[in-house]
Amino acid sequence: MSAHGPMPRSAWIFPALGALLFATATALGFTFTPSVVGLLFAAVLLVILFGTVFAAVHHAEVIAERIGEPYGTLLLTLSVTIIEVALIATIMLGEKPVPTLARDTVFAVVMIVCNGLVGICIMAGGLRYREQDVQVSGSSLYLSVLVVLATITLILPNYTLTSPGPVYSAGQLGFVSVVTLILYAVFLYTQTIRHRDYFVGKSGFANDSGLSSGRMLGLNLLLLVLSLAVVVLLAKKFSLVIDFASASIGAPPAFAGVVVALLILLPESVAAVAAAHKNDLQKSINLALGSSLATIGLTIPAVAVAAYVLDKQLVLGVDAQGMVLLVMTFVVSMLTFGTGRTNILFGLVHLVVFAVFLFMVFVP
Repeated sequence: MSAHGPMPRSAWIFPALGALLFATATALGFTFTPSVVGLLFAAVLLVILFGTVFAAVHHAEVIAERIGEPYGTLLLTLSVTIIEVALIATIMLGEKPVPTLARDTVFAVVMIVCNGLVGICIMAGGLRYREQDVQVSGSSLYLSVLVVLATITLILPNYTLTSPGPVYSAGQLGFVSVVTLILYAVFLYTQTIRHRDYFVGKSGFANDSGLSSGRMLGLNLLLLVLSLAVVVLLAKKFSLVIDFASASIGAPPAFAGVVVALLILLPESVAAVAAAHKNDLQKSINLALGSSLATIGLTIPAVAVAAYVLDKQLVLGVDAQGMVLLVMTFVVSMLTFGTGRTNILFGLVHLVVFAVFLFMVFVP
């Protein structure tokens, strides 16, 4: 889909079909079953889901061209993350306690984005352009904040004394939530105002060529939010299909969470790979690393409040294997973006780390 010209019909038809499918299935109480009707429902669901993902990317590109970078990528990242937080909170409010849900989601997103998505983007750009440039200053800010946020939310809880790990006490959780929000808020200020030029590549700043009127911009924004909401809601429905497939092949419970996380991240992933293919790797990095920061910076404080209000336990610390993967991811990322130039070998290294993460899901 192009951000230019009139809005294609698929840009609003797929979100509308997705909302209708979700509403109908919910109203009828339809639950996936391994039958002909169930398999047909799964096929229709998958087609509409992918169509809605590409609709979301189209609207994000239109808005990004109007408001410029880094606001365009930031809008897509925050939209996806806010809806992701709402989905996690909704599951936490259910009758069945899921104390590890926030931790597993955050960890999966960081590994998928910082290794899988970054690796694919660098490989896609490297195969076409040999080398691509990124802003070292911007990447360093991303990584410095990401290392601190991931450490205090996913690693430090394993080593606290007030409350035996991998959980924080109420006071510790409140303190970590506050400093997490403060750090992320200051990062956003740095990215959008103070040092905006650190995060802008060849795509430049705001485009005032009149690609979209104020009314059309508002319509695109509305359809973007609708598309992202539909993606998350349909991903939740599709998780039932994944659960059945997981049980059929004997996959561990974590497999379903990884697949759902991949579905939720699809809009950002498609936009990031497309940007790398257009020789705008900086936009890809803004989407990838920005998604990791937003996931931790918004998800942890939100679920911490929910856990406190509902008096539910919140498990945050990852196991020793997860800590090794996190540390390896951070070290590799620092080396990848440290020179400001990337090639296919850097991309392959990230993909290998991602492959190790996926393999360890099945063979821990």
